Amino acid sequence: MDYQMLVLDIDGTLTNSKKEITRETKEAILDIQKKGYKVVLASGRPTPGIEAIAEQLELERYGNYILSFNGAKIINCATKEVIYQKVLPDGVIPLLYEEAVQNGVGIITYEGESIIAGTPIDSYMEIESRINGIPIREVNNFAEYVNFDVNKCLMTGEPEHLERLEKKLKDKFNGALSIYRSEPFFLEIMPSNVDKAQTLLKLLSALGLTSEQMICCGDGFNDISMIECAGLGVAMENAQDLVKAACDYITLSNDNNGILHVIHKFILKDI
Repeated sequence: MDYQMLVLDIDGTLTNSKKEITRETKEAILDIQKKGYKVVLASGRPTPGIEAIAEQLELERYGNYILSFNGAKIINCATKEVIYQKVLPDGVIPLLYEEAVQNGVGIITYEGESIIAGTPIDSYMEIESRINGIPIREVNNFAEYVNFDVNKCLMTGEPEHLERLEKKLKDKFNGALSIYRSEPFFLEIMPSNVDKAQTLLKLLSALGLTSEQMICCGDGFNDISMIECAGLGVAMENAQDLVKAACDYITLSNDNNGILHVIHKFILKDI
C-alpha cells in the first residue's frame, strides 16, 4: 500500500516514559516530511499542550496538522486554519459546573494558553498542567466566566468518586455529550460523537486522500477508533489489550522506538 499519512498519538506512543521523543524518531519524522508525507499529531491533549511537540517536529514548516481534544479540533500548523471543530452545546457549562460543585469534584476547561479552573486547584489539575506545560488560572464564577466556545471540560477527583459520577452524568445527558474517563482521575466531557477517526476522515477528504492511505499509531482506548479506521492500524507493544485486539500490526514499545520501527518498515520500507 502507498501510505501517505502518518497519524501519531503522543503519550505512550510517540513519546517514551520520560515524555520525550528520541533523536532517532525525530529525525525519521523530519525525513518523511521532507519526502512529502503528511504527519498528524492526534491527542486528547488541548492544542497548546501539543504545540511544543509540533515545533520539535517542524510541522509548521511542512504544513502538517494537530488534532487535539480527542478529535474535537484539528488545525493546520502552517496557516493556523481550523480545519474542523466541535464545541460543547450552548447552556451546558452552568449544568456541568453545578454538578462538579454538588459532587465535590474539580472542573476545568481551556482558554488560549491557560487552563481555567472553576473549583479550587487540586493535585489532578496540576497533573494536567504539568503534562501540557500550561498554567492553571482559577476564576470566581466558572459558569459566568466561560462565555466562549470550548471543545471540552475535564472533571477531576478520586477515581471511585468519578466512576459513580460518570454513570450519573451519562444518564443525565443521555447521549447529548460524550462522557468517559481518560484516566481514573480524569472525567472527559466532550461534544457528542467526537473521536479521532471522524475528524481524521474530514481531514483526509480535504486533502484528497483515503483512509487506506493512512497509518494510525496508538496505545490507549481513545486510539481504537482511528486504528480501526486506518489502512494500517498500529498498536504499541505497551498498548492496552483492547487496542492490540483492534490493530493490524503491533510495533515495539514507546520505550523501544516503536514509531521509528513503523516508519522504516511501512513508509521507507527498508526493513
